[in-house]
Amino acid sequence: MADKFYLTTAIDYVNGAPHIGHAYEKIMADVIIRQKRQILDDVYFLTGTDEHGIKIQKTSAKNNMTPQEFCDMNFSKFEAEWKLLEIDYDQIIRTSNPKHKKIVQKIFQKLCDKGDIYKHSYTGLYCSGCESFLNQRDLTEDGLCPDHLVKPEEVKEENYFFRLSKYKERIAEHIKTHPNFIQPAYRANEILNQLENIEDISVSRSKSSVSWGIDVLNDDSQIIYVWVDALSNYITALGFDFENPEELYKKYWPANVHLIGKDIIKFHSIYWIAILMALDLPLPETIFGHGWITIDETKMSKSLGNVIAPRDILKEYNLEHPDAFRYFMMSAAPYGKDGNYSDKDFKEKVNADLANNIGNLLNRSLNMLVKYFDGEIKEEFKTPSSCEIAKSAEETKQKVLSHFEKYEIAEAIGEIVDFSNSVNKYVTENAPWTLAKENKMSECAQVLYNILEAMRYISVMLYPMCPNISKDIMTQLSMPLNFKYDTLEWGKLNIGKITEKEKIKPVFLRIDSEFATDKKKEN
Repeated sequence: MADKFYLTTAIDYVNGAPHIGHAYEKIMADVIIRQKRQILDDVYFLTGTDEHGIKIQKTSAKNNMTPQEFCDMNFSKFEAEWKLLEIDYDQIIRTSNPKHKKIVQKIFQKLCDKGDIYKHSYTGLYCSGCESFLNQRDLTEDGLCPDHLVKPEEVKEENYFFRLSKYKERIAEHIKTHPNFIQPAYRANEILNQLENIEDISVSRSKSSVSWGIDVLNDDSQIIYVWVDALSNYITALGFDFENPEELYKKYWPANVHLIGKDIIKFHSIYWIAILMALDLPLPETIFGHGWITIDETKMSKSLGNVIAPRDILKEYNLEHPDAFRYFMMSAAPYGKDGNYSDKDFKEKVNADLANNIGNLLNRSLNMLVKYFDGEIKEEFKTPSSCEIAKSAEETKQKVLSHFEKYEIAEAIGEIVDFSNSVNKYVTENAPWTLAKENKMSECAQVLYNILEAMRYISVMLYPMCPNISKDIMTQLSMPLNFKYDTLEWGKLNIGKITEKEKIKPVFLRIDSEFATDKKKEN
């Protein structure tokens, strides 16, 4: 699996417009993928939308639309939001796609033929928010769904059930023998505990209750329920088929990582894995359950009116590209934990790191290069890879790579910021302006070379979060826009005249700065 990398996200339910909770996961996925592309040539990124179920059926009716029209309308909003945030996916799958539906029907029928799906009369507690049946023990003390805080309705139906309990021992054994299977690792015990009391699950609904979904073959009374439908997108998108799977499937499955929210890790690490086992298909390498993003330390809620769309943040701060927002979101939550968005934290973080620290470091250094050396880097400016700043750059590179291997993005960002802080300290301690004043031009040239070469390292390491800022840095250094890690070898900075006074511009304007305010007025 080392030669390829296949990442999937959860598919978003299109019952409403995208918000920053959706964006957090998609940005994280995009950052991981961009970083993998810096190392590997063969990478595939799948995202998508979940378009069936009772909520869409009811909401579309309220809006005097067919379910498909409603899905088409909201899908376009998700598609536009990801374009705005520069989410560079390879494919976005829709579960209303005819090709997906056809393969899901085959999967369902295969499980029926094998005896792993059976029909059963059932009375259960159904939460429409989760679109899931809940056990009494899953509810709060007040008998409410713990996620939606509403009382489930009692539903009596004859549905098809999947023999989930048949696979619980195999799943438990797989979790115990594959320490990287569930990440963060501490979530594995939660899943093992849930497995102990696992029961067979409903995988269809009566059409009298839900009509918007995929028909069960050979049974006009039933539609296929979310688990076989939505979860199968990870293989149907690649062209899985029992008889003649497409090359994409043969090339990329199994997935290297399913990136999902912590609230649906049970469904992926138990339900989905059992389905794959029943189909005799390979299992994904890792299921990573990330935390949530709160707003001013409060969980997002329509009733509270604190649901924020990413495009509104970009518009409010007059951001020409999404780098600052992407950067903040990836800094906001440590590995697997929840994070928080507030306007105050956003402004302070991006101003400190992107404008004051990294941006100002490049700007000052290039201006000194123009002032003292007419913007030219000469061969004799070069310093050996044994110098302290070169060793620090290499150590930082290795730390960033190590963090990304474990999906520790906020921690990787911390290493980049620490390194840029150390380079700023290096500038203060070596004071190239003083060296020039004392006519120590050789020492001055070497200091500036070290700073600018460090900036090239920062540009490559920062690229997954801030592709536009990284491109601006490379452009101002007169370097090719190549962000592969194999370019990060000390001493590769171009020789010759790399800049002129009029070409030096801030790579990131401080939010609420005089310049940014003027740009806002212009618009």
